[in-house]
Amino acid sequence: MQKNLKKMMVFGMAAMMAMTSLTACGGSKQEAGKAAGSDEKKVLKVAMECGYAPYNWTQPDDSNGAVRISSSPDYAYGYDVMMAKLIAEKLGYELEIVKLDWNSLVPAVQSGKVDCVIAGQSITSERMEMVDFSTPYYYASIISLVKADGAYAGAASVAELAGATATSQQNTVWYDVCLPQIPDAKILPAQDSAPAMLVVLNSGKCDLVVTDMPTGKAALVAYPDFKLLDFTDTEGQFKVSEEEINIGISLKKNNVELKTAIDGVLAEMNSDDFDKMMNEAIAVQPLSE
Repeated sequence: MQKNLKKMMVFGMAAMMAMTSLTACGGSKQEAGKAAGSDEKKVLKVAMECGYAPYNWTQPDDSNGAVRISSSPDYAYGYDVMMAKLIAEKLGYELEIVKLDWNSLVPAVQSGKVDCVIAGQSITSERMEMVDFSTPYYYASIISLVKADGAYAGAASVAELAGATATSQQNTVWYDVCLPQIPDAKILPAQDSAPAMLVVLNSGKCDLVVTDMPTGKAALVAYPDFKLLDFTDTEGQFKVSEEEINIGISLKKNNVELKTAIDGVLAEMNSDDFDKMMNEAIAVQPLSE
């Protein structure tokens, strides 16, 4: 009798386990089917400063096709947003713009908080140790901004900027590579953003800032008393490598699928397309109105 009872108990437990297993499997299949049949698009999370015109900026509405910033009532627009929209559309993604400060961009990609950064980043060897980059989505030459009535307004080379008090944005080629090339320069602490460095120049606390051409063109709209000095393709130009003026989209290391997809979109464009889009961004930046 005890043996029969034990057998019945064992059989009953086995049956219950089997039913539980079947129920669990059935639930998994149902969830997978729901996901597979979902009409929801994948979301492409793109990080940028939303404060670096004409690459990206913050505005209060969706004019010109601006995109709502995640967890914010504000909107983002600019060259980077235009490019992000194009990529998302081509790849069939919904676009989410994530606003972060400059120094948080690379860590956000590394941690997987965002899928990529489109924020005017130069494709430097140092950054490539931390993240992967797309092919360039812009080529940005290096320029200087000075006061039009200042002592360096007539400079025709880096050498003629000698002795100037200068600054630029932190963790950029402009500050780390270019400023040290100015003979006897008095280099001020780096600024935490591009707008901040322009304020320093406008206030008279420095003689010049070094930046790239799009940022310089945009600055002239906001500060008409600035003058842009471009020594590109002369013997007196700033010495920078191609990697330092090629602007790319950064992604998490070994995210081959997304990198390949983004590179495919960029392969359909050329430098003329990039320039046309950048000029459109400069024309509609808030300070140009």
